[in-house]
Amino acid sequence: MKPTNKAKPERAGAPPDTGDMVTSTADGAEDAISLEALMAGDEKAFEQLVVQESPRLFRVIVRIVGDDDEAESILQETFLQAYQRMNTFRRESKLTTWLYAIGINLARASLRKSRRLSSLEDQEVERMQPQFNRGMFVETPAVWDPARVTEYSDRQQLVRRGIEELPEDYRTVVTLRDIEEYSTDEVAKMLDISSGAVRVRLHRARGALRKLLDPHMRRLPRQ
Repeated sequence: MKPTNKAKPERAGAPPDTGDMVTSTADGAEDAISLEALMAGDEKAFEQLVVQESPRLFRVIVRIVGDDDEAESILQETFLQAYQRMNTFRRESKLTTWLYAIGINLARASLRKSRRLSSLEDQEVERMQPQFNRGMFVETPAVWDPARVTEYSDRQQLVRRGIEELPEDYRTVVTLRDIEEYSTDEVAKMLDISSGAVRVRLHRARGALRKLLDPHMRRLPRQ
């Protein structure tokens, strides 16, 4: 993808916080990208960033919006905005964290604009949390790990459908933390919330997701 804006952005004045190389988050990517080249508007460096980050960023976006065509459009807009706004990157986080924050914000805005909301409300998520009676679980869930369940192809669609039913905030945090395995601090920076808020949302999202998927997981054979 070749950016349409070829004007060189101004260099950010803040001192580097993460070094002068961009570490890719893409699966199997090996080539580091010069942050200085990106900040100077180097098109080849930016194209390398697009190639390395597109697969994973697309996965994140499509899990939020639930539509491949819309995710493709948002992905293109994300990189266009990143190129045009490179001078606003202050090096207070990883460049990839900043990039993903742009994509996530665009994806969430798309959901609100199209009114493609989840089938669950926040109150329902609250009711789906584990129940206790005198310190003991009221019911015994099946033994399965939502962070590892996507390793098996016959379960991927179950998990994806379950995630799509969650409200936007919970859907996003469980996608980033459990599926894409970003750290709590990285997720907090992407979503512009505190690490504590990430932990709370993740706890509630996991509880709701377990409740949604537990009947299916009981029927599937253990791997």
